[in-house]
Amino acid sequence: KLNALAWNRDPRKLETQRRARSAGAQSALGRRPAEEEVFVPTLLHLADRVATRLRAKSRPGRTVTVRVRFADLRSVTRSITLDQPISATAMLAEVAEALVRKVLVDHPHEKTISLLAIAVSHLEKQPGLQLELPLGLDDDRRRPGTRKGVARWTADRAVDKIRDRFGWEAVGYASVALGLSRSIPDAFRELAEKEL
Repeated sequence: KLNALAWNRDPRKLETQRRARSAGAQSALGRRPAEEEVFVPTLLHLADRVATRLRAKSRPGRTVTVRVRFADLRSVTRSITLDQPISATAMLAEVAEALVRKVLVDHPHEKTISLLAIAVSHLEKQPGLQLELPLGLDDDRRRPGTRKGVARWTADRAVDKIRDRFGWEAVGYASVALGLSRSIPDAFRELAEKEL
């Protein structure tokens, strides 16, 4: 076999298509103040886009990464790897908000944000939700199998079904709908998203 490989004879088929190893979204903000009124609705919108894709393919992820670009075009990233994979919009948004707050605490002199991005990696194939015993752990809000996690996942699945039937704009988070003006339609954004 080694001789055949040395002569460039390999009967194995090439794998030409790979699934994406992560899912992400970003939003250019121009030059906006680094305040919660700006980054919280933006992160919720990004988390909604990413989590919807994760749920559509039943591929929640364990590592959440945020990228914050400041006015001087310097970018800072922060990430966290969770114990359990998540695909709920609210959980993803909460984790992303905490990471952005850490960035802003670490860079107090930065007053302007020009871009926010969320990515989820370490994707796992998970057709259903694994329930957990109510142990009262500190991180119950971030655990998808707890009562609150199941409620969030169920609500997100209901939103997904409504959007599948009536379109993306039919339903969503009020803070996103009232707080953001999207210049690029989501249907156009979908063209750039890789298959999970």
